[in-house]
Parts: sequence; structure tokens; C-alpha cells
Amino acid sequence: MKLLFFYAPSFWFKTFKKVLPQAPHQDMEATCEKAVVVFYQVEAEDVERRGKILTKFIKNIKWLAGKFTSKTIVLHSFNHLSTSKAPPEFAEAFVEEGRERLEKSGYRVTVTPFGYLNEWKLHVAGDSLAKVFKEL
Repeated sequence: MKLLFFYAPSFWFKTFKKVLPQAPHQDMEATCEKAVVVFYQVEAEDVERRGKILTKFIKNIKWLAGKFTSKTIVLHSFNHLSTSKAPPEFAEAFVEEGRERLEKSGYRVTVTPFGYLNEWKLHVAGDSLAKVFKEL
């Protein structure tokens, strides 16, 4: 799994185009303030190590959110971080479980529509930790 984190004073997105035929129709637009924005890519090898990767995924998000005392998380599928790709059904279920676990821990989580291209505006803070790459 590859993760690209940003601490964003402001993040706006809007659905643009559906790219997975099986994705449900969604027309969504949202703005999130003071958020940890996570661009993620679930890789093929993550299927075999799902539990371990999910735990690390959650821990890394909580760690960075704690650095900025943020309880707002945005999860955005970004299949440009690796050439290895997990099946879409696996990736979508994986991130949904991550969302549920984060919400049970008191975080407000927005997941950009899976299977869609989105337009977005990302205002990233200047702090060094406002931009972090992780490979799990």
C-alpha cells in the first residue's frame, strides 16, 4: 500500500466522471477544513496481508491527525502511486472498513466516491509534516 498524506487547511472535491462501470451513480461535492487528506493506493500484494496493512493504515492516519490535532480525515483513491493494483472490490471494501474504524475512534471521515475521477482543490499547510509519503 502506498499513502500520500497532506494536512490541508482546506480541501474541496467534486465528482467529475465515473470510470468503473459497476460504481453506483454519485454526484458529490464537499469541502473539508483542517483535514488530513490521504491519497491511497491499495496494491495487489495487500490482498494477502489485509489485516496487517489495515492496522498500519489506521495507525498512520491517527499519527498524522494527532500531529495537527485534527479529527477530520479525507480518504481519496489515487491509483497513480504504484503500478501494482488490488482488485477494485477489494480496495473499496478495505477503505470502507478503514472509514468505519476511524469513525468508531471519533474521527469525521469523508471518502471521495470510489470509481470516479474527481476534480479537487488542495490547500496544503507549509509545515514539514504536512506532506508525508508512506509505503506499508
